[in-house]
Amino acid sequence: MEQNTGEQISANAPAPDAQAARQAGEHIRKNFASDNVAPVCPEILAAISEANVGATPSYGADPWTTRLKARVAEIFETDAAVFPVTTGTASNGLALSALCPPWGAVLCDESAHIDNEECGAPEFYTHGAKLRPLPSADGRIDPALLARALNGHADRGFHLSKLSALSVTQATEWGATYSLEHLREVTGLARGAGLGVHMDGARFSNALAHLGCSPADMTWRAGVDILSLGATKNGALAAEALIVFDPARAVEMERRIKRAGHVWSKQRFLSAQLLAWFADDLWLRNARNANEMASRLARGLLRQPGATLPYAIESNEVFVVLPEPLVQGLEQAGYDFYRWTTPPGVEGVLIRLVTRYDTTLGDIDALLASLSAIA
Repeated sequence: MEQNTGEQISANAPAPDAQAARQAGEHIRKNFASDNVAPVCPEILAAISEANVGATPSYGADPWTTRLKARVAEIFETDAAVFPVTTGTASNGLALSALCPPWGAVLCDESAHIDNEECGAPEFYTHGAKLRPLPSADGRIDPALLARALNGHADRGFHLSKLSALSVTQATEWGATYSLEHLREVTGLARGAGLGVHMDGARFSNALAHLGCSPADMTWRAGVDILSLGATKNGALAAEALIVFDPARAVEMERRIKRAGHVWSKQRFLSAQLLAWFADDLWLRNARNANEMASRLARGLLRQPGATLPYAIESNEVFVVLPEPLVQGLEQAGYDFYRWTTPPGVEGVLIRLVTRYDTTLGDIDALLASLSAIA
């Protein structure tokens, strides 16, 4: 016999599973912590499903990978070698291992992901190369500081690790984007000193959408030897493309990837994601939406009392300094974001808000309305 607990359930209440789904959706809508929190883009999910039919050759001998190579050559206007991998950390580490020997050193910005967020993976993949970070205001390497580092390093000879590579991040960890002129200046200095050039492009598509240039202009024409192209932050399930523009650097890359444990036997599912990402400019449409939502958010934040934006909004990351009560109020309202180390002398709290390919105008307006209500 069913026991009556005295609880009343409205006839209009959603079923438990529907209610849970709605709550989960509301949580995603309030999550500005990262672009990694987004669901997989529907077009990419469909492409994975379409690839999941029948048997096909493994280890990259499948038709999807063959088509991907042709598509990358078309997009980047050169016959580059492309190697799909699953993580940005692997892509960065493998790229640097092709550019830098164990006794070498990699110049990068002090905010670079390779130096701060990858648990020594670049050192691991290069078998001991050093990372030598350079200070900057917004993640973009200062050509004058780079020139001094290149000139000063030669005086010590074999007592120091040999400068072998430069790694630039496009867009930077602070949401800024290198102009083509700035990019060519730093890569020209590096190549003139005999260094190879790597680009960490975890948010490459956001930078490309901001500049409105061609992928070729922002890579090999600007002096980049190897690009770590990230799709995961912009709609993919798990897909990054290691694109090697220098044929000499590509010769042994397959063996490097295999030895590192990053060759997928069912590689069609990686290549299918990237093909769908490129199809009909989905990668740029997704990036443009994320960028536009970040700009809208930034404009709204500037209308909040006590808010300051310390960095230019040139991709999909918004760093804002807010009074502590506003930050706590957002947290209590269920919003997810990261608190950042606030610069000395700055009153308030520096937080990072990241918009995504699926962020909507309603999401932005709701956050701004919450801030206004808290204030």
